Amino acid sequence: MLKDFQRFLFRGNVLDLAVAVVIGTAFNAVVSALVKDLLTPLISAIIGTPHFANLGFTVRHAHFPVGDFLNAVVSFLVVSAAVFYLVVTPVNLLTHRLAKPQPASAPTTKECLQCCSQIPLKAKRCMYCTSPQT
Repeated sequence: MLKDFQRFLFRGNVLDLAVAVVIGTAFNAVVSALVKDLLTPLISAIIGTPHFANLGFTVRHAHFPVGDFLNAVVSFLVVSAAVFYLVVTPVNLLTHRLAKPQPASAPTTKECLQCCSQIPLKAKRCMYCTSPQT
């Protein structure tokens, strides 16, 4: 039973997933710092609000703090763009370059010399004009 568990742990899928989670967590910390320390102050400077996290509005005595939501949206967009341009695009390019071209399949039909229709290669006569095929 312990050997089965060990085999399960050392299968490629489990290790790949563990590495992906660790790298994703570290990447999330970097992107969160980028959004919090660089992009949010830049957007705040453009909008004119000094503290982006305090941005919100009030409707009938209910306060809606949208600053944290906007931080999350910006963070999501930055993570999505980074994953797309730094992971997905290079992997697709590499996969496309390493893919072996598929050999062309052998033809299964030929053209009748009399009526120009497509007939099977093994046919002795054309099924449309009944002319003999050589």
